[in-house]
Amino acid sequence: MANILVCDDDKDIVAAIEIYLQEDGHSIYKAYNGREALDILSKEEIQLVILDIMMPEMDGIETAEEIRKTSTVPIIFLSAKSEEEDKILGLNAGGDDYVTKPFSPAELTARVRSNLRRYTMLGSINEGASNNHIYNAGSLCINDETKVVTVDGEPVKLTPIEYNILLLLIKNKGTVFSTDKIYESIWNETPIATDNTVAVHIRHIREKIEINPGQPKFLKVVWGVGYKIEDL
Repeated sequence: MANILVCDDDKDIVAAIEIYLQEDGHSIYKAYNGREALDILSKEEIQLVILDIMMPEMDGIETAEEIRKTSTVPIIFLSAKSEEEDKILGLNAGGDDYVTKPFSPAELTARVRSNLRRYTMLGSINEGASNNHIYNAGSLCINDETKVVTVDGEPVKLTPIEYNILLLLIKNKGTVFSTDKIYESIWNETPIATDNTVAVHIRHIREKIEINPGQPKFLKVVWGVGYKIEDL
């Protein structure tokens, strides 16, 4: 099971989440503002962060931006707001998922399991990779056995969701995937108004793999249809 950091200025919410997740066997680390969360992350091996957006001292957005400077650990945002703009703000800060308060224990634990599964798959290194697990598009290369992404031989650091989107596209070079199809494939949920969510992750991927994200060489948009990896 995983070490999970829960950060919310509402101690009752933190205590409730701790109960939910301990039932799944996880070890819970608790913080009540962003600075406490960063301090714990600097000392402990954390596999997932649950992070409230509205907090004193350092809010969740600032905290996520600091985490993303050094780590690809999954971040699930908690917020009392459900507007699409707030979700996009969280994703832009480096979040992987978003849960709106009030939430059910079943929803939260399901999202934790899903994000941990992606993170575990991305982090599992298996030496002795075979070519059957290597996908190329020009100088872009993914070794899906070692979970290593390189461009021109240089490693690229992706979050689990970014990795899975890129892998889906490169496995199907030249095929255009709609935003709904990408969301359904990666999040395993029925897509409802998910265009912006996918677009934010696509932008993050481009910033990491493209020399000029404004004129992408690898990850192309087909306007009005979706996205594809160019078959170079």
